[in-house]
Amino acid sequence: MFVDHSSLPAFVPSGARVLVLGSFPSVQSRKAGFYYAHPTNRFFSVLAALFQEETPKTIPERKDFLARHKIALYDVLFSCEIEASKDSSIRHPVPIDLSRLMAENDFARIFTTGKAAERYFRKFFAVDFVPLPSTSAANAQLSFERLVESYRRKLLPFLC
Repeated sequence: MFVDHSSLPAFVPSGARVLVLGSFPSVQSRKAGFYYAHPTNRFFSVLAALFQEETPKTIPERKDFLARHKIALYDVLFSCEIEASKDSSIRHPVPIDLSRLMAENDFARIFTTGKAAERYFRKFFAVDFVPLPSTSAANAQLSFERLVESYRRKLLPFLC
């Protein structure tokens, strides 16, 4: 099924220091209208652990958390054909308009989450970025502790 990002715009709080890009939003995220909405995704739990805070649960709590920590979210792909939420099924990918995002914001660094986001970012953009491991439950080879440590080493220095 061909899907685009028109119903899920970038989340860019005022003064965002970093831009974190996934590959393409899951079915649950598209339904919820916000990023990392699948209940088993560890993204917000990992970030909360970095800042020693409670994990934000609701969309307003998540937006407030991201705004306080100056984290913007979007995806590498604006549209594609995708089966359910499987990155491996992506066909005919169309990238986001990164030039617009970069012109309108002063990000200290761009990050990608997961192998598909990293692969598509390398394919479509000639911009420095830092790949982060996926927080999806499908990335079971990395424990929660190892995810937190990776994000602590790579992401946290750009937020302090």
